[in-house]
Amino acid sequence: MPASPTATHEHIRDVNTRYHDAAAGSYDAKWGIDFGETGQQQVAAKLRRTLGGKLPEPFGDALEIGAGTGYFSLNLASQGLIRNLTATDISPGMLKSLASTAKDLGIKVRTVVTDAENLPFPDESFDVVLGHAVLHHIPDLDKAFSEFFRVLKPGGMIIFCGEPSRYGDRLAAVPKRTGFFVAPAWRRLVGADALTHTAEEMADDEHSLEPEVDVHAFVPADLRAIPPRSGFEHTRVRGEELVANVWGWGMRSMESSAAPDSIPWRWRNFAYKSYLGLQKVDNRLLEPYLPAELFYNLLLSAQKPE
Repeated sequence: MPASPTATHEHIRDVNTRYHDAAAGSYDAKWGIDFGETGQQQVAAKLRRTLGGKLPEPFGDALEIGAGTGYFSLNLASQGLIRNLTATDISPGMLKSLASTAKDLGIKVRTVVTDAENLPFPDESFDVVLGHAVLHHIPDLDKAFSEFFRVLKPGGMIIFCGEPSRYGDRLAAVPKRTGFFVAPAWRRLVGADALTHTAEEMADDEHSLEPEVDVHAFVPADLRAIPPRSGFEHTRVRGEELVANVWGWGMRSMESSAAPDSIPWRWRNFAYKSYLGLQKVDNRLLEPYLPAELFYNLLLSAQKPE
């Protein structure tokens, strides 16, 4: 359930800050985030698809919006695709986790706690503004895109991946419900224990606020219309993940019912590798031919005029 239509922008920002601060410590494990070869391949493929088939020259000064724990930008920087990284997020907890991972990877990064609608940077500071799974959390998208335009150098680009489509979000509800109903049988099959939460745990910010953090699910045409209102040109929207989305949400729904330490490694390995395999099916057989509306995630790019 998304945030209430009557929720104020201040309330949405407060909920997102508190939720992501509470979730920061377990976020990478919950979503299977990888900072090795697999993660690097994933983000490079996302970047390539967003830009129409080829990787760009390395970006000089890059600004990530809603960087979270660093999945997108750190995996790009690890491959030399970003030279100077500034990572922003509304959540101090997320940026603390990102900074720790960056240190382990040997990547220099500047972290700044800020929301997307009020960026504390001078005009024309960055070559690219990018993000992953962040736009659907931002209450005032027009104001945010105006800020992206302001801080970009002439000719600079915006690149956003992992934004939920309205149809894909509805489609994901089917495997989520199915996974919930078959979870008891699945736990017996793999030998996993049921996950239980105390009343105190259910009342904490990570559990109680999760239903409120999402603000938008996009129709491609509506998403495509936002950047030009701030002055961007050459706007493109593409879709990714269809069968991988259906499979992944079913797996995640079942796994979320079990105590994490009780899920066998063999199952985790099977679920992860099968998901990666279905991503390849989407990438090679479906994404080049089907309309963006059908996919779970949307990819957005646009350019500031020279």
